[in-house]
Amino acid sequence: MALRQGPVIVRSAWRDVPRLQVREFAELAMAEAPVLAEEILQEIRHEYPHLPVVLDDSGEPMALIGIRRAIEVFVQHLETAEGRPRVHPEVFQEFGRGEGLNGRSLDALQAIYRLGVRLAWRRFAEIGQRVEIPPPAMYELVDAGYEYLDGLVDQSVRGYAEAAARQAGERLRLQRRLMELLLAEHPRSDPADALSERAARIGWPLPGKVAVGVLLRPAREAVAPAVSQGVLLDMEYEQPRMVVPEPDAAGRPELLHRALTGWAGAIGPPVPLSDAAKSLRWAEAAVRLMERGLLPAGEVLYCTEHTEALVLLQPEELIDDLALRCLEPLAHCGPTHGRRLAETMLAWLETRGGAPEVAARLGVHPQTVRYRLRQIRELWGDEVDDPDRRFELELVLRAQRLRGELGDPRARR
Repeated sequence: MALRQGPVIVRSAWRDVPRLQVREFAELAMAEAPVLAEEILQEIRHEYPHLPVVLDDSGEPMALIGIRRAIEVFVQHLETAEGRPRVHPEVFQEFGRGEGLNGRSLDALQAIYRLGVRLAWRRFAEIGQRVEIPPPAMYELVDAGYEYLDGLVDQSVRGYAEAAARQAGERLRLQRRLMELLLAEHPRSDPADALSERAARIGWPLPGKVAVGVLLRPAREAVAPAVSQGVLLDMEYEQPRMVVPEPDAAGRPELLHRALTGWAGAIGPPVPLSDAAKSLRWAEAAVRLMERGLLPAGEVLYCTEHTEALVLLQPEELIDDLALRCLEPLAHCGPTHGRRLAETMLAWLETRGGAPEVAARLGVHPQTVRYRLRQIRELWGDEVDDPDRRFELELVLRAQRLRGELGDPRARR
């Protein structure tokens, strides 16, 4: 008999074996299938002693049932040689699920399958010699056995992938619940025990300090950043959140920088674990300032590097009210002149120096500074000598500079 592969006709050595010999081979192999299955399972347990034993409803090992069924289906196919041998996928999908749920790799499962095929082939070779099957036919039988094995592996891979997806989904759900508790403004009663329990369920060691980040998506369908496993990440929010354990640990900032390439957002200050919600508030505040163009956009910022902006720009209404009162004398100056006086006053308050130091800071002539300082004293009088008033003036003028309402001499350096 011949097999047709495209335009080329390939002879099949197995199909050329007389049907009587094939039937005899199949009967002997089928009779020995239960014992062979036992031997294969015994050898697998010897090679892989930690493999769990899962029993079916009758108390028989499911692995034994699967091995026996796989042998029987393959042997039955030898007699008909029609199509490819098929085995019910449930057993082998379950094997794959078991490997995934127990944290083992598919490599181990495939090694077990190869071991089973090797042992089965030895027995089939002995039977083949007994009934005088020609060697070319037996070689063809080996190829068919490994092709059959590929089908079993495919079923197990499906089960493994299903288990992996289920585990990943469950871990994300548990991680989200942990983050909700961690970032709650008003924790429920006994939060320490609840945190410990939820953290233990996902294998997250409770850190001494954390920093909470808020991210801005580079695109709506952006793939989650590849942060390390210790970093908790919740992509369900419009602005994803993350909790970074021990943010000051060696190498942590560098790893985060690489993982967050292409993303923007802010990471709040390091705080004790119980104060994680405070770190989140600062990160959210920084993101709002970024969206308004008051903090650099297009990168992930650290709040600790922008403390001045966060402190001065957050309480807008209070700062604006203070500015109205403190800078009221400038209301009678023209916009350009008033701006120059404000910039000169801020440089003077910051340097605590005389005209030469202020002039150097502003990049103008000292005589110009002397003229402006005389005007400032005329407008504010003795108030500029009061420490509290000087502090308020510097506060509002720094806030205006951060908003871009005043020039920044540091930018000219």
